[in-house]
Amino acid sequence: MTLSTPIGQVPRVGTAYEAKLKKMGITHVRDLLFHFPRTYEDFSVITPISDLKEDETYCVAGTLLDIKETRTYYKKMSMITGMIEDDSGAIKILWFNQPYLADSLKKGDNVYLAGKVMRDKEGIYLASPVHEKADDNKNLTHVGRIIPVYPETAGVSSRWLRSIIKMVLASIKEMPETLPTEILAEQKFLPIQQAMWQVHFPDSMQQAELAAKRFSFEELFYILLFILSERKKIAQVKAPSIPFDADIMKRFTDKLQFQLTDDQKKAAWHILKDMEKPRPMNRLLQGDVGSGKTVVAAMAMLSAVKAGHQAALLAPTEILAQQHHKTVAAALTPFKLTIGLLTGKTDRFISPKLPNDYIEISRAKLLERVKNNEVQVLIGTHSLIQDKVKFGDLALVVVDEQHRFGVKQRMKLLHDTRLIPHLLSMTATPIPRTLAMTLYGDLDLSIIAQMPKGRKKIITKVIVPAQRQKAYQDIAEQIEQGRQVFVICPRIERTEKSPKDIEIKTVKEEYEKLSKEVFPKLRVEMLHGKMPGKEKEQVMRQFKFGKIDLLVSTSVVEVGVDIPNASVMMIEGADHFGLAQLHQFRGRVGRGEHQSYCFLFAESNSFIARKRLKALEKSNSGFELAERDLQIRGPGDFAGTKQWGLPDFAMKNLTNLELVEKARESAKAILEKDLTLKNYPLLREKVADFRQKLHLE
Repeated sequence: MTLSTPIGQVPRVGTAYEAKLKKMGITHVRDLLFHFPRTYEDFSVITPISDLKEDETYCVAGTLLDIKETRTYYKKMSMITGMIEDDSGAIKILWFNQPYLADSLKKGDNVYLAGKVMRDKEGIYLASPVHEKADDNKNLTHVGRIIPVYPETAGVSSRWLRSIIKMVLASIKEMPETLPTEILAEQKFLPIQQAMWQVHFPDSMQQAELAAKRFSFEELFYILLFILSERKKIAQVKAPSIPFDADIMKRFTDKLQFQLTDDQKKAAWHILKDMEKPRPMNRLLQGDVGSGKTVVAAMAMLSAVKAGHQAALLAPTEILAQQHHKTVAAALTPFKLTIGLLTGKTDRFISPKLPNDYIEISRAKLLERVKNNEVQVLIGTHSLIQDKVKFGDLALVVVDEQHRFGVKQRMKLLHDTRLIPHLLSMTATPIPRTLAMTLYGDLDLSIIAQMPKGRKKIITKVIVPAQRQKAYQDIAEQIEQGRQVFVICPRIERTEKSPKDIEIKTVKEEYEKLSKEVFPKLRVEMLHGKMPGKEKEQVMRQFKFGKIDLLVSTSVVEVGVDIPNASVMMIEGADHFGLAQLHQFRGRVGRGEHQSYCFLFAESNSFIARKRLKALEKSNSGFELAERDLQIRGPGDFAGTKQWGLPDFAMKNLTNLELVEKARESAKAILEKDLTLKNYPLLREKVADFRQKLHLE
C-alpha cells in the first residue's frame, strides 16, 4: 500500500465507506492519513475502580463479571448492563442503544473501558463507556492511551477511522520525506513517518503537538514557497516604465471637491513610484468601505494614460462595474479621455467631446477602438479577460476584490506581449497581518485606514428580540424622513428543514413578512443572486433612484453598492456572518450627509456570538475587527482563504505569527539557493499545484 493507493482498495473500506469518505474529500490513502484529529482524549491513565468519583471521566481495566441486554419500558430502547471488576473493586456498566455489545463482549473478557461515572438510585455506574478488549501486547487503539477524535460524518465514526488509519499506517513500510533535510534539521522536526504515527497515536500530548507543528509548518512553507517564487518570477519580467508627472497629479487633485487624506496621498505616492520601475507593480490597496480607494486608482490610471498607455479596471459584478465607470469618468473626463464600459450586456463609452453622455456602440466596434488605443480606459467585469479583448498598449490593470490575478491572466489582455502591465488590486476586506504575510505575501501592501473628513460614525446596535418592534419603529421614522433601508438575510429561501436551520431568516420569507405585515404601506423589494441579471439591475437602479424604500437582500450588496440616501442597515442572523463581512455590510450606509444606523439581529445566544457582535458595536475600524475575527473565528471566514485548499490544522496556524515567520524564512532560504527548485522536485510539484489551483496557469 502507498500514499497514492485509491481509498476503495484499502481493506475493510468497501463501496459504502468509499462513498462516505469521498464526501469528506478522502479519495486516496494520503487523504486518509492527512485527515488529522480535531482533538484528543487522554485515556492513558488506568484508575483503580475503588478510586472512581461521580461526574468524572476515567479509564479502567478489568474483567467482565456479567453482561446482558434488557429493554426499557415498552421495549423502546435496548439497554446493555454489565459489571467490571479489578483488584480494588467492581462497578456497574450501562450502555444505551448498542445491542451488538451483547454479542461482541462476553463474561470473563478482559477489557479496558473509558467513560463518565454517573449515579442512579442503585449507586454509581460507568455511562456508555468506550470499550476495547485487552490483547497480550496491550496494543490498544481506543482506550488505555491518548486517543484521536476526528472530524466525522454520518456513518464514519472516530472509532472506525482509528482502526482503519492504524491498519494503514502499519501497512506502509516507507513514507517519502516531503521536507528538505536541511529544514528538518534546522527546525528539529520529526521525520514524516514518525510524525504521522505521533499525530494519530501519540505517546504523549507533547509528541502530538510536535507532530502537528511539523505538518502545519509544512503546509505554510508550501504556500510561502509558492508566494515568494511568484514574487521573484514577476520581478524578472519587464513592464512599461511610467514616469511620475507631478503637474498632472496636482491638476487632478485640484479638480477634486474634497481633500485627499494623508493615507490616500501616501498610497498614491507608493503606487506611482512603483509604476516608474521597469518591472511589474504587484500591489494590494486595502481600505475600509468609503475610504477612497477608487480615487487613488484613478490617479494611477491617469498617470498611465498621460504617459501614452492604456488602463483597465476589472470589477466583480456588473453593478459595481457600472458604478466604477461613472465614478472614474467623473474624475478623468476633464483630462479629455475616452472611457469605455464592457460587461456581459453593456458596450458603451464616454467621449471627451460629450463628457456627460454615454455613447452606445457595438461590441466589435468598441473592441476595435480598444485595440487601436482609441479607448484609453476600459472598465468592466471579467468579460475583459476574454480572448477577443485586446489592448493596443495596456500598462495598468486595476482589479477590485480579486487578488489572485496572475501574469498569464494579464497577458490575455494584451495585443503586444513584449511587456506586461502593472497590477493594482483593491479590497475593502481588511486582511490581518499573518494572512497578509502568507496568502498575499506576493503583493506589496498599501493601507488607507483614515476615512474622509466629515463622515459621520455609523451607530451600531445589537438588537435583542424584545427590541425588535422598537427597531421597526426607528426604521419607519427614517423612511418618513426620506431615507432608505437595507435588510440583509443569510439565505435566499428555506431548503430542507433541520433543527439548526429552522430559525434562519431568508430573503423570500422576510420580504413577504415586511411587505405585507410590518410595512404594508411602504415600497418593499427583494434582491438575490438567483434573480436574472436584468431584474437585479432594474431593482438596484430603482433603489438607487429612490423608488424603493426598503430592500431585502442577500450578501449580493456586500461589495461596492453605493446608495448615499440609505441610512439603515438591518442584518438578520448577524451571527451567521464574519465580522469583516458585517463591517462591509455596515459600510453600505453612512455614505451621505445623514446619520446612519446598523441594527444587528442575532439568532444565537452563545457567548462567542454575543462577544463578536459587541465588538462590532464598539468599533468602526475594519482593521481592528479583522484581527478580532481572526482570534475568535479563525482564518476560514476571510475572503480568499478557502481557495488555497488548506486543511483545518494548517488553517488554524495561519494565526500563529511565529510559525508563519519561520516558514517564510525557510522558503526564502531555499529559493535563494535554487530559484527554479531544480534540486527539489517534490517542492516544485507542490508550487505547480498551487499555481493550477489558483487558476494562474
